[in-house]
Amino acid sequence: MSQDVNKSIRNQFADTMLAVGQSDQELVVIVGDISHGVLQPFAKAFPDRYFNIGILEPTTVSLGAGMARVGLYPVLHTIAPFLVERSFEQIKLDFCYHKLHGNIVTVGSAFDYSNLGCTHHCYNDFALLKTLPGVEITYPGTALEFDVLFRQAYRNPAVTYYRIPGRSHGVEFKVSDIELGRGIKVAEGSDLTLIATGPHLRTALEVRDRLSASGKSAEVIYIHTIRPLDVDLVHASVDKTRHVVVIEEHMRSGGLGDEVLRETRNISDVRYASASIPDVFVTDYGEYDELCESVGLSTEGVLRLVRDKLNIS
Repeated sequence: MSQDVNKSIRNQFADTMLAVGQSDQELVVIVGDISHGVLQPFAKAFPDRYFNIGILEPTTVSLGAGMARVGLYPVLHTIAPFLVERSFEQIKLDFCYHKLHGNIVTVGSAFDYSNLGCTHHCYNDFALLKTLPGVEITYPGTALEFDVLFRQAYRNPAVTYYRIPGRSHGVEFKVSDIELGRGIKVAEGSDLTLIATGPHLRTALEVRDRLSASGKSAEVIYIHTIRPLDVDLVHASVDKTRHVVVIEEHMRSGGLGDEVLRETRNISDVRYASASIPDVFVTDYGEYDELCESVGLSTEGVLRLVRDKLNIS
């Protein structure tokens, strides 16, 4: 596919469903009363494989599990808090307990629906899904990443989660660089490791540029697959720099930062910092950038962490 790093990932989701659906008659799409407009090409082409269950998210999951049980490959889609949090028991029992395969594609994680308040925030989805055996977790930051990762994983014998952000990080990668479970070293460095996921790769690169201007060299590692994590890449970088900041639009507990800590615990004298959402409800309303800034998920916020927690300036 041609690459447009600023293409809406939700639009790419719809395009990928249509393309894969044309070649795979076992692909079915089940939605919870959302994304009807962008998914109309799929719905019109395959009306017997497109189902809008309405605002009945637990039922959506249970129906998808039944379809998986008879050999179909379901894609479940709606807003993250309603699909991951509200329907967690169904994901756990209907899919994972019975060792079924399936795909969960969400929009609106963390602050993408910033103006709708806490009911539409979901910043604990990684933590919740990591408690379920075998679940694969991805956070594609461009349209190309979603397309490649979905095609690689949608027939895997497990549940695969695709957290679609509302904006892209804007960095162009080659198709050959994108592989489920493999991170990408975006920039070499020696003084500090910046590990980013989702759209905040852009933040990490801005921080790197600012540090470079003051003579500091930051290595940037990009993680689009939270689970399975590319342990070798993370471990090698942290072992080299012994200073690490994880930048993620997820609550501090249970996210990528916890995985980095766990997988590098045998390296001595490492200093860590987490640019993430504190373990509190973010009750503010506002624009996306305003909410990110309020919890330190910004270039200036990460630079403050680097200075105050790691003593690098």
